[in-house]
Amino acid sequence: MTANSILLSRTLSPAALDQVGTRGPLVKPWEADDPDAALAAAAPTIRAIVNVGHDRVDAALMGRLPRLELVAHFGVGYDSVDAAWAAAHGVVVTNTPDVLNEEVADTTLALMLNTMRQFPAAERYLRAGEWTDKPFRLTPSLQGRTVGILGLGRIGKAIAKRCEAFGLAIAYTGRRPQAGVPYLFYPTPVALAQACDILVVIAPGGEETRNIVNAAVLDALGPTGVLINVARGSLVDEPALIAALRDGRIASAGLDVFPDEPRVSEALLAMDHVVLLPHVGSASVETRDAMWQLVVDNILSWFDGRGPVTPVVETPWTGAPRT
Repeated sequence: MTANSILLSRTLSPAALDQVGTRGPLVKPWEADDPDAALAAAAPTIRAIVNVGHDRVDAALMGRLPRLELVAHFGVGYDSVDAAWAAAHGVVVTNTPDVLNEEVADTTLALMLNTMRQFPAAERYLRAGEWTDKPFRLTPSLQGRTVGILGLGRIGKAIAKRCEAFGLAIAYTGRRPQAGVPYLFYPTPVALAQACDILVVIAPGGEETRNIVNAAVLDALGPTGVLINVARGSLVDEPALIAALRDGRIASAGLDVFPDEPRVSEALLAMDHVVLLPHVGSASVETRDAMWQLVVDNILSWFDGRGPVTPVVETPWTGAPRT
């Protein structure tokens, strides 16, 4: 095997496989009878990793690959990749920003509507034949609400734009106020939760934001408040959320992400007043194709000597690939 191999954390889309495979042999340990032995045999030849979803690319893995130069991650969030270790060892990490902003923002608004107006429960009510007995219950309205956005990045701004079109007031929190942003800024998640009716979580994952939405934030959101999480399950203290929903300390929640995907808490599954989606925020054909193509573009550009297309902030592009 040549010293230009590409390690895959799992299979790619057919089109991505075809394109990535033009730059070197593809290492697929999961297809081997002994995946660890297969990885060990290929390790001296691997120049790049294509990482998908929540698969871990940590120091232990990267440290086994002496020729590793690039980790091309499929997804905008890359907390499953140890970018700090990569930066310290001359490895560039890329992700797939921007191409999924609009899709995730659309999903967020749909989740807000479904959670506030309880449309999934209404459909179940109809399908069960209960409408013939009496009308479905009245629900809260989305109109007149204040939406608090925890993490006003590129996706957060796309969500805010849609909220403006719905006539909703908008506030946000983050590390600091952003210049040129017309929305009210609150310095902490608790302060933001106190000021809004719907709290949308769209901040990056990682240890810095783990359980940033805790019992104090949920109590500040209050008994008529709604939590929407389209970021990472790790940002919300799930036991605290379950307790707040169970005790009526918040009204409801709409969740597209969970701490232990694809496993979802039985307590949440049993609650009829929450809306649960299987991490489909960016899961349209067109958006996923665009994400795969950006992964491919990073691989091709790197192997062709032009550097990465979308390096993450921890590993900015500063020169030519390692030799």
